[in-house]
Amino acid sequence: MVKLKASIVSPLDPTSTIPLYRQVYERFVAVIADGTLKPGDRIPSARALMTDLGLARGTVNSAYELLAAEGYVVAQGQAGTIVTPGLRARVPKREVQPKLTASLEAPSFRPDSILPLQMGLPALDAFPRKIWARLGANRIRAMQTFDMVHPPVCGLGELRVAIAAYLQVSRGIMCAPTQVFVTSGYRHSIELISRALLNAGDQVWYENPGYPPTRQLMGMLSLKGVPIPVDNEGIDVACGIELAPRARAAIVTPAHQSPLCVTLSLPRRIALLEWAAQNKGWVIEDDYDGEYRYVSRPLPALKSLDAKGRVLYAGTFSKVLMPSLRLAYLVVPDALTERFEQVVHTLGTGTSHLVQATVTSFMREGHFARHIQRMRRLYAERRDATVAGLESELGDYVDIDAQPGGMHLILRLRGRRSDRRLVASMSENGLYAEALSDWGEGRKAGSALLIAFTNVDSEATAAQLGKRILSLM
Repeated sequence: MVKLKASIVSPLDPTSTIPLYRQVYERFVAVIADGTLKPGDRIPSARALMTDLGLARGTVNSAYELLAAEGYVVAQGQAGTIVTPGLRARVPKREVQPKLTASLEAPSFRPDSILPLQMGLPALDAFPRKIWARLGANRIRAMQTFDMVHPPVCGLGELRVAIAAYLQVSRGIMCAPTQVFVTSGYRHSIELISRALLNAGDQVWYENPGYPPTRQLMGMLSLKGVPIPVDNEGIDVACGIELAPRARAAIVTPAHQSPLCVTLSLPRRIALLEWAAQNKGWVIEDDYDGEYRYVSRPLPALKSLDAKGRVLYAGTFSKVLMPSLRLAYLVVPDALTERFEQVVHTLGTGTSHLVQATVTSFMREGHFARHIQRMRRLYAERRDATVAGLESELGDYVDIDAQPGGMHLILRLRGRRSDRRLVASMSENGLYAEALSDWGEGRKAGSALLIAFTNVDSEATAAQLGKRILSLM
């Protein structure tokens, strides 16, 4: 057995947007992939690497935990940690990936990567991986034969109970577990609603500007989407009634309108619910990040005002935990539970039993609520740091919208700069942004960049990113 010296790990770049723990992880993966480090070789102790590279213990531990979780290394107690025996044949030769384009027409909408300022990602560096790994291991050890068959198509019973309890406390939604349906994501939830309640050719309101996949889904589901303008009070309900009074449904983001982050005002919430009740229509509430509000407590969900049973509430674990879970949920009015059960059983879908079980443990033991509270504080800090850092470099060229919540910023470009061209240039240079122009339809949404601040760890990092953006203008 060969012991690897800490000095073989190349120096880290403290100015990089890649977290230090991730840099350590990538360097170990590289020396394993090129054969410098072979199966059975002992890697440096965490203490030795801390001393050699001048890192904090938590940084090194995070890197080693990630290596172990992905099967690169295995701990052997007092004998130290070694490269997993037999790993060599399983380490793929890294291929050069094609450049990602900024086109919103790509099938996945967003890249399966971690790029600076990338939308749709929570703070991955702050996720409690150690707790998650322990809960997952406990679930695996407790696995029984009946856990190995097809998962319940409506969702794991204990998870539905946990979600219902969480929503009652945090979002003001009174619902029974039978009203909760576990899905594989937003698109799955919308498809389920369409199959259960809508017919081909039905008109459906959606926000303009709004989440691009929503309007794409309308076409795929043979629905007639009707774009409704959004202003500083949210979706313009009066305009929707004028354009399509007999629409069968409305898809809205009341907590933080996507992408403008405005909150749907109380008068419009009431007007929307009255329209739905009078016309026997449905309101689909997409509450993708309602937990994250920084100027006051999170607002109650629109569903909490639903006295007539017209609101279907769509939530997700992607923004609060991680996108790779592919786990979301839908809360339907009590009168519709039987109808949705029929549709779900016909479609025969279901998400991983193990993933659902681990999320259940995460919620039951209180980690979920604590994680959201920590992220709310962290995001408030990172939002302020990102704004300060970007303004120090881009203050003469952009105006940054002050938003009460959410997980992204809007950088409005001054002058006649094209957000689409700038987004394309950023993509070619390893940065990520989305063009507000691509989120609007039939009207000018304005020229602006949509960027996430969740993985920007400091004002200095934000300033460095600002310099890179400035060089591309």
